[in-house]
Amino acid sequence: MAEAKWMSVAQVKEQIRESSAEEVTARYLEVIGKSKLNGYVAVSEKAVEKAKEIDSKGHDGPLAGVPIAIKDNISVQGMQNSCGSKILEGYVPPFNAHVIEKLQAAGAVILGKTNMDEFAMGSSTETSHYGPTLNPWDLERVPGGSSGGSAAVVAGGEAPFALGSDTGGSVRCPAAFCGIVGLKPTYGSVSRYGVVAYANSLEQVGPLANNVSDIAALMDVIGGYDSRDSTSIDRKIAYQEALKDDIKGLKIGIPKEFFGEGINPDVEKAVWDSIHRCEDLGASWEEVSMPNIPYALASYYIIAMSEASSNLARFDGTRYGYREKGENWHSMISKTRAEGFGVEAKRRIFLGTYALSAGYHDKYYLKALKVRTLVKQDFDKALSKTDVLMAPTMPNPAFKIGEKIEDPLTLYLSDVNTCPINLAGVPSISVPCGFTDGLPIGLQVIGKPFDEASILQAAYAFEQNTDHHTKRPPEVA
Repeated sequence: MAEAKWMSVAQVKEQIRESSAEEVTARYLEVIGKSKLNGYVAVSEKAVEKAKEIDSKGHDGPLAGVPIAIKDNISVQGMQNSCGSKILEGYVPPFNAHVIEKLQAAGAVILGKTNMDEFAMGSSTETSHYGPTLNPWDLERVPGGSSGGSAAVVAGGEAPFALGSDTGGSVRCPAAFCGIVGLKPTYGSVSRYGVVAYANSLEQVGPLANNVSDIAALMDVIGGYDSRDSTSIDRKIAYQEALKDDIKGLKIGIPKEFFGEGINPDVEKAVWDSIHRCEDLGASWEEVSMPNIPYALASYYIIAMSEASSNLARFDGTRYGYREKGENWHSMISKTRAEGFGVEAKRRIFLGTYALSAGYHDKYYLKALKVRTLVKQDFDKALSKTDVLMAPTMPNPAFKIGEKIEDPLTLYLSDVNTCPINLAGVPSISVPCGFTDGLPIGLQVIGKPFDEASILQAAYAFEQNTDHHTKRPPEVA
């Protein structure tokens, strides 16, 4: 299945018409079985059976028979949902997340659950209970995180596309590190029902794929209102209609704060080359200032950890998941949480609990919320004068496994260009824009709330006039 591993959704559908959904699914499962990436933590035993059922009923639905990989924090009925953590080992949800209901209604075939940083806390997929996922471009490097498994299996040809979740860059970071496309939609545009919460006010489900067209096709399926999610917005967006190879007259804003200290020179050059390529295609650009962006990272981590402290309190071994024995109820919970949570999860629970504690709530959490408002105002102001913003997705290419995991602050700093977008709730897409030392670089295109059309059109036009997205990882070819 050599090059056929990297089929677009349109090509997969053509293969299904020529052969069958069963055969296409079986071929992907064969590739998964030979994988070195550790991208999947569970493979569906019902994938072939589901594909057979779709063949027997006829290929109705926009994704009929098309295989997809799902991040291991999105509930799929009958499949484990461990969030990469020992404390949820063996937990099988009795229901589907809203996005899974939509995918199944569209005829998609779920291949399996993908590896992730524990409870989506990380930028490297090294904190998973199941061990690190490897980057298809260099097996000694991280794939990014926390949706590193989803990005790696797409980049490695083990799924046409995948779902991840993005709390502070967890879709865009691995998309950039693995040389694929990843979208963080506007907050509220995709239901979070059935997604295990890390930080409710920041996270969104987002798609990962090898091209912008497949991202739009997947968004047309999973986007939309859901009454079970109180943050869901009833707003219809026609994602695929935005795919036009035309950005004449597009106004691009370049936030200078996203090109700050610590950015790799090759990354900066690749992003500026991309901006000039857009200029060649008829767009114009101007530099904009977002003075509160330097405070966004600190604000993000205080808010995210505080929400994590609240959300992860429910995991205690009492009702489901991993449980340690104890002489009484309090001892059982204490031992379960001590053994069940990994180092990074504990660190964030402790810091979040501290930030919310009496005497420190106003000093840290409330101040972080005020900074969040200022960051959002920066985006509103910058996007009032421009159509989209462009910046590096990540300041550096993928780093080596083990290089930063012992230094949390250095690891947190890698989110400097992605977490401001989650604070503001605006949409952002990462597309491949170049390479340095054989490693991919991502261009981030940021838009106004619910204006995915503009960033999809800009990303699509850039993609159609460059060849970065056509490159394949040599490690898995």
